[in-house]
Amino acid sequence: MKRNHFILLGAWLGLMLPFSVTAAEEEGATDLVSAITSGKATFSGRYRLEHVSDDDYSLDQDPEFVPSKDADASTLRLRLNYRTGQWNGWSGFAEFDHVFHVLLDDFNSGGGTSPNRSPGPDQGGYSTVADPEGSDMNQLYLDYAANDDWKFRFGRQRILLDNQRFVGGVGWRQNEQTYDAFTVNSSAISKTKLSYSYMNNVRRIFGQTVPAGKAKLDGHLLNAKIDVSDSFSVTPYFYLLDYDKVHANSTETAGVRLAGNFEMGGGKITYLGEFATQSDAGDNPTSYDADYLHLNAAWAAENGLSVGLGFESLGADSSAGTAFRTPLATLHAFNGWADQFLGTPAAGLEDLYATVKFKAGKWNFTGVYHDFSSEIGSDDYGDEFDVSAGIKLGQRYGLLLKGAFFSHDSSSPLTKFDTDKFWVMLTASY
Repeated sequence: MKRNHFILLGAWLGLMLPFSVTAAEEEGATDLVSAITSGKATFSGRYRLEHVSDDDYSLDQDPEFVPSKDADASTLRLRLNYRTGQWNGWSGFAEFDHVFHVLLDDFNSGGGTSPNRSPGPDQGGYSTVADPEGSDMNQLYLDYAANDDWKFRFGRQRILLDNQRFVGGVGWRQNEQTYDAFTVNSSAISKTKLSYSYMNNVRRIFGQTVPAGKAKLDGHLLNAKIDVSDSFSVTPYFYLLDYDKVHANSTETAGVRLAGNFEMGGGKITYLGEFATQSDAGDNPTSYDADYLHLNAAWAAENGLSVGLGFESLGADSSAGTAFRTPLATLHAFNGWADQFLGTPAAGLEDLYATVKFKAGKWNFTGVYHDFSSEIGSDDYGDEFDVSAGIKLGQRYGLLLKGAFFSHDSSSPLTKFDTDKFWVMLTASY
């Protein structure tokens, strides 16, 4: 780590930690200075060891085939937050991150970045673990609460809509995705939570030192969750993205999400139905239309056992050779943890999946099976099994063990590799 990074981190710690000890818990301050100094600071750390193995024995005989070397990444993220007190409805929030590479950096951190080696071997030959080293002012915004029904946010912020399938924070990666935006949240309409955001910059997971780490755009996000009853909601939404440079991501997406639950068999059934349609917008060079469908149902017992079945389809326009796009999504949460489908294939993607969750003592276990195929035609892309085990260690610490095992279909024109990934993650918060 560079010396100036230590200086920056030390200065931030020196400034913030005293506030966490002497912070007042008042909702409103009498003057601006006391609002700033009566805030609350928090500190957290997240260490992760990640191993990636890509292999396809059928390609080993190809003289032009150069397999990626197995990747090993040992990364640590330190995060410092500070939220001010309120003054005349105003408050502020700052969040600073630094990602360290600890001992092991045999991986390609993606997006044109590389681990901090000078000099060192080319990291491009390794499999990708998209956790570049560096510092980031992850969030920096002002909040204004006009009253209980209208709240405004100005600045760099996290935007998480619904299940983050279309707009999210990519929270699994060490450097989170945030947005330079203006957001309005309103509950003025009975039983309705209305959200509108205008964004002009996406701060992506690769950091601001490479072109892939930032995306300028005019983005409009409109989302309205309507609670029809205590157990059923309808959420219509409209997202318009007009990118300055990556014109293929300029899209307009309109959809509706239905979610509910009911008691059955000594447990609870939760269900989801979502449909959206997408077309080109702005300076997108391709004229296309594609649809999205997601159906899911799960039964959960009081003892923590849960079983579910789901189907997700990202459609494609065969005449245009373009499929449904989700450039702002938290992609790791969908279509398998092995991250084989971060971009939708040109023939679309169908994902039939089953989930099992249960508890044993203080441990929480999850298993997911996916079967992947094309939306157009009859191509089988492969299948995947994901498993995780997590435990809370007291009030401040946590441990997560996680694995993803993707097997490609030998007849698939798209997927060429079997991929295994393993993670060990430790978290701490203060």
